[in-house]
Amino acid sequence: MTAEVRPASPPLTERQEARRRRILHASAQLAGRGGFDAVQMREVAEAAGVALGTLYRYFPSKIHLLVATMQDQLDHLHTTLRKRPPAGEAASERVAETLMRAFRALQREPHLADAMVRALTFADRGVSPEVDTVSRQTTAIILEATGLERPTPQQLSAVRVIEHTWHSALITWLSGRASIAQVRTDIETVCRLIDLTSPDTPGAAAGAGSEAGHGDGAGYGDAAGAGASGSV
Repeated sequence: MTAEVRPASPPLTERQEARRRRILHASAQLAGRGGFDAVQMREVAEAAGVALGTLYRYFPSKIHLLVATMQDQLDHLHTTLRKRPPAGEAASERVAETLMRAFRALQREPHLADAMVRALTFADRGVSPEVDTVSRQTTAIILEATGLERPTPQQLSAVRVIEHTWHSALITWLSGRASIAQVRTDIETVCRLIDLTSPDTPGAAAGAGSEAGHGDGAGYGDAAGAGASGSV
């Protein structure tokens, strides 16, 4: 069964974009004060100064809204990172610094972080395009931190593992099962995969050749390349 392809939405007018910004701001404010349960569509509409029906035309559900809120937060993060890039010498150091800066931003807003992560966890197939956008944004941020213009399949695989670890570390911290020190250690450890999969590392070239022959790895590389040149 093929996935349903949504028709492309027409670009928003300046007025519509301003309305969308108000909605996302209201969502973040409510989530920041009370977490996932505090984001009620009627209250978001009232805080944003829009009709409830208008809100649902922009975001069909609370999950859509909170995933879009995470997209918006990642956009802000990427803008900040471009103004003040990570300064580590090794690619692994730059990626670790990038993810820890993202973590510290979420640490300042734990209720908002929890709401966005829960939305990603609860998202079903109807929210797949929005969730995919979040994944591409994260991939693009990590790839930009590496400074790699043409990452190998092995390095793209390392990026996937880093993303999985980052997401898992965030969940375990939000649930109180990991300290900030543990998160830092896990992030710094997994980011070393970037250096270990460098073509200059002994044994990496053979692994990259094997990965290149795998269909899924090649497809992910195409998607990651699109994300890196796209929305973030």
